[in-house]
Amino acid sequence: MPHKYSGILKLVGLLEDLDADALEVIGRCCGWKFYPAQEQIIDRQSESTDVFFVIEGGVRVVNYSVSGREITLDDIDQGGHFGELAAIDGEPRLASVMSLTPCRVATLSQDYFVEMVHNYPSVAFKVMRDLAAVVRNSTERVMDLSTLAANIRVQADLLRLATNNMVDREKASISPIPVHSDVASRVSTSRETVARVMNDLARQGIVDRQKDALIISNVKLLRQMVEKVRGD
Repeated sequence: MPHKYSGILKLVGLLEDLDADALEVIGRCCGWKFYPAQEQIIDRQSESTDVFFVIEGGVRVVNYSVSGREITLDDIDQGGHFGELAAIDGEPRLASVMSLTPCRVATLSQDYFVEMVHNYPSVAFKVMRDLAAVVRNSTERVMDLSTLAANIRVQADLLRLATNNMVDREKASISPIPVHSDVASRVSTSRETVARVMNDLARQGIVDRQKDALIISNVKLLRQMVEKVRGD
């Protein structure tokens, strides 16, 4: 079988364990779309049920408060996927998705997605694992919003970013530098609060804004600050 799609779809985490022939079958079932930056891909409450694989670029999953304030739920980069909840239960979309950068995606219909999950146990397991992560992250987020002051929520978000970008046991390098409005959207606070917390952490020598990265020089201390309030 000629391999046209396997090299592309192999980059998708959900599909990385499949062999080239299986990826070719899936690739021929996909639609392929390109979105410029800042374009809506999925609208909340829409009836669409396709699953999307991010081939190039990145997207943001968002909701909006009654007042219209944007709340960021997740950022998904190349190799990620989204849209599986509606494909699983057939219910309307829970959130909107927009392209952060010029973005190329492969779309798989609900019927083909369900067939793929039935046919490939490795895919089914990864879908379950990813949904478990969503539940855990959502539970943690609800707890933080319910119990932590805004400044601690900002610190907790920085700690999450630092944990994913460690350069050694004590230090993290976050690049690109987190945008204050993005942090504020994730933790439901204002840009002014984010700026104040960043300045406080800089004065304590915990963070250092450099040209291309935000350096967290003492991740252990930042973790202790957050866990002290959380009671972890």
